Amino acid sequence: MSTTVITGGSRGIGAAAVARFAERGDRVFFLYEKDHAAAELVAGRTGAEAICQDVADWPGVQAAFERIGPVDNLVCCAGVSAYGLVQNVTEAAWDRLFDVNVKGVFHCIKAALPGMLARQRGSVVTVSSMWGQTGAACEAAYSATKGAVIALTKALAKELGPSGIRVNCVSPGVILTDMCTGLPPETLASLAEEAPLGRNGRPEEVAQAIEYLCAAEFVTGQVLPVNGGFVI
Repeated sequence: MSTTVITGGSRGIGAAAVARFAERGDRVFFLYEKDHAAAELVAGRTGAEAICQDVADWPGVQAAFERIGPVDNLVCCAGVSAYGLVQNVTEAAWDRLFDVNVKGVFHCIKAALPGMLARQRGSVVTVSSMWGQTGAACEAAYSATKGAVIALTKALAKELGPSGIRVNCVSPGVILTDMCTGLPPETLASLAEEAPLGRNGRPEEVAQAIEYLCAAEFVTGQVLPVNGGFVI
């Protein structure tokens, strides 16, 4: 039985990934920050174990992974977003985006590595965004963090490949999660029209891509777009 750890597992893409890996029989743990009700719901529905932990806090992340033990699959879904003109982004907001979206990925990979290195195997899947590939107006800070995740993924694939550890990335497009709740319906409709498939995506479709990358044993260092053709 594989052990899979998913960060940001109480909602959206993370919750869909928890369900998918639990359904296939993995021993699943998921980290979440503060939405206890949502975490309890996911845990009850899937049998996964919820751990309340901010991925930006290194001592807490380290303790959580020590409790879990060796990890076969690490999926880094935890993320926050911000929308607004760059001149209005505060230093605190910028720092929080990087603390969660980039440093959080670093923390979780660093915590999972000892067990992976000891066994000379493991899979890491990070979650970026198509805006990390192309940039997005009014989302400069968010785009910067997601671009950093892609660069980190590629660098670690080269560094960890000789140890039998694969590192890949999914790059979602417009996915109907909580991050979209602030967008007007007409904006979501317009975004859907821009995708060749003519619709926005579902969290379960990103989870499917994540599962593929965890299982694809000769794939590493890749960025897999899940965007309906929005970015080609």
